[in-house]
Amino acid sequence: MIRPWKLEFEIDKALEKAVYLQIADTIIADIRSGRLKADDALPGSRIMASMLKINRNTVVEAYQVLINEEWVISKERKGIFVSDKLPALQERFTKKYKETEHSSPIFNRPMINFDDGHPDSKIAPVTELARAYRQIFSRKAKWQMMGYGNEHGDIEFRKTISQMLNHQRGMHITENEISITRGSQMAMFLTAQCLLKSGDQVIVENPGYKPAWKAFEYAGAELLPAAVDAEGIVVKDIEKLLADNKNIKAIYITPHRQYPTTVTLSLARRLELVELCNSHEITVIEDDYDNEFHFGYRPILPVSSFSELNRYVYIGTLSKVVAPALRIGYLVSKDLNLIRKIGDLRKIIDVQGDVIMEQAVLQLIREGAVRKHIKKATVHYKNKRDQVHLLLEKHLTGIADFTLPEGGLAFWIVPKTNANWDTVTTLLLEKNINIIHPKQYSYNAVINGFRLSYGSLSEENLEQSIIIISEILKTEIPQ
Repeated sequence: MIRPWKLEFEIDKALEKAVYLQIADTIIADIRSGRLKADDALPGSRIMASMLKINRNTVVEAYQVLINEEWVISKERKGIFVSDKLPALQERFTKKYKETEHSSPIFNRPMINFDDGHPDSKIAPVTELARAYRQIFSRKAKWQMMGYGNEHGDIEFRKTISQMLNHQRGMHITENEISITRGSQMAMFLTAQCLLKSGDQVIVENPGYKPAWKAFEYAGAELLPAAVDAEGIVVKDIEKLLADNKNIKAIYITPHRQYPTTVTLSLARRLELVELCNSHEITVIEDDYDNEFHFGYRPILPVSSFSELNRYVYIGTLSKVVAPALRIGYLVSKDLNLIRKIGDLRKIIDVQGDVIMEQAVLQLIREGAVRKHIKKATVHYKNKRDQVHLLLEKHLTGIADFTLPEGGLAFWIVPKTNANWDTVTTLLLEKNINIIHPKQYSYNAVINGFRLSYGSLSEENLEQSIIIISEILKTEIPQ
């Protein structure tokens, strides 16, 4: 019999947990317990919906979660089957972290790495990208693409990016105001080299993104930190820095979801920031690193979209959208002289970008594959975010503060009392868990908080890790 597995659960619509997640988690539990074995077939979505007396789309969502997390696989024209390549299931860590090491089962586990907030490479549209890449090579006049192109990137690709930014992010730009780069960090480096000189000063968020800081310092600039609170960068700190310093050339911000705290810059502060930058002739360097993954009605529009703002460089990336290994970023500026300088420097270090890959991504955008993937990925990450939030409420309430982010792929966790982060990170490493040390976000004094990313980790790893993190933070080792 092709479907011997019997349904032995009921939906509780009174629970806060979404129905499709109840279905997915029940099936996962049955796989882990052995009731469902490798290659066992699940009921079709219509049959399952009929059994549970729910909408079929709810079952489809549950199955999609299981597919995304690799518990099951979809076989064309056959159905949904339990994966035959499931990893070995680990025992959950339930003992106190103080117990002896030899009694703990976690030391045989691979390292669980909490990164900056990377996307899940398993759901990237790799098949579609590979198909588009092959098609580019098979077109007529393909030899024309094998020569050198424009240092700012393929013109049609830049037109498409400009249309996307105009339609979706409220900007008013043309293809001549865009330069395509190999990732957002290259865009940051080019901007720093062409905008700044030795002795210039740059205001940065504290805590903030150190790779950008290093790009500014490499150009000879001095960093001036401004604090961040629940509304984003503190404007009063900016005003004081402007009053005390005479060589401030730029301000670097991540206003949509501040890195690393995930807070959004309030509208009042955006307006104040625009006015301050205009009156002091400062360039806003805006890093919009994860605009696409937003779970509310729509992402907050960039500061660079304000028509009143005189000077800006807007930096974004397609790497998180299409595939993490795909290095395609871009920078935008109304300052055509700056764009020209960036093009001249680009020719010295790289001549041009990957024209063929740009054409392949352009094809995916035109076909609607990128839009479809963003929609699918947003649902996937929202579900995972909600699940992580439940885990945090269960295990970290009373131990640390956290809020539900409206987008992105990470939470910001702040212990209720200061912790010795050297000790905390060492203890976590002993449990095969790696978090980014808060000193990596901090200017001078180490901030009391850390970034818990969830995009690239399985729910099992997330739950195991959060339990261990809670046990270690309970010790509250004071500084």
